[in-house]
Amino acid sequence: MPRGDKCYVDSFYPRCPVRVDNVIMPANLIPLDIVDFDVILGADWLHYNRAHIDCYGKLVTFLRPGLPEVTFVGERSGVRHGVISAIRARKLLCKGCQGYLAHVVLNDVASSSVEEVGVVRHYPDVFPEELPGLPPDRDVEFSIDLLPGTNPISLTPYRMAPAELRELKIQLQELIDKGFIQPSSSPWGAPVLFVRKKDGTLRLCIDYRQLNRVTIKNRYPLPRIDDLFDQLKGACVFSKIDLRTGTYQLKIKDEDVHKSAFRTRYGHYEFLVMPFPILCQNTLKCIKTA
Repeated sequence: MPRGDKCYVDSFYPRCPVRVDNVIMPANLIPLDIVDFDVILGADWLHYNRAHIDCYGKLVTFLRPGLPEVTFVGERSGVRHGVISAIRARKLLCKGCQGYLAHVVLNDVASSSVEEVGVVRHYPDVFPEELPGLPPDRDVEFSIDLLPGTNPISLTPYRMAPAELRELKIQLQELIDKGFIQPSSSPWGAPVLFVRKKDGTLRLCIDYRQLNRVTIKNRYPLPRIDDLFDQLKGACVFSKIDLRTGTYQLKIKDEDVHKSAFRTRYGHYEFLVMPFPILCQNTLKCIKTA
């Protein structure tokens, strides 16, 4: 071996064809436990095939009698391509070395919209831009189970700016038109507020924090992130499910509707569908896996 180590072998493969520029030059190969190289052609093979090596020009010319003259041109790139392991890269980063992440984007890939997918075209009622109305009756319904001895909670509405009041009236009317809310006379009442989204629009949120504090939590186990990543080992095709306005796709049990009531400048309302942000992640998990 090159470092002086001894390696004992009990077999070899005679006259294995080695093709160089369409010329076959056989080689007797010995199997070795080497993972970095597929084949190593040593000095004996180079001598037998009359190889002339030009290190500067990265050329190997074969002048074996009885065969055409063949010239092998090596890699002439001025850039040295080095590959290191993830462990080595992590150690270098810990020592303060700078790391860069690059990815290749194909500019000629035609952009496509979800409407161009065949399944979406065949089932337009399953992929609407907006929910048309109340969801159908399902096996899973959202319930609000209270701690024993809980009394109704009603809070004073929050103050709003004129622009927020105008937006409040618009969004309330949209919820009424879709059948998601209805006028209420419930003793419960949570205040409302707006949260600005990334695109600048306002999201209507009901402050159910007091209700959440007196609600019996659903202990349905949410999956661990590291367990999910472990299950992806060896996978090459991935899919996900994302519900359009997911919380509004589940009805509230009739006996719990009055607990979802909220107070606004323009009236007292209650939800017929599961609102956000009542504790609902586990219920959504139930309906996705049902």
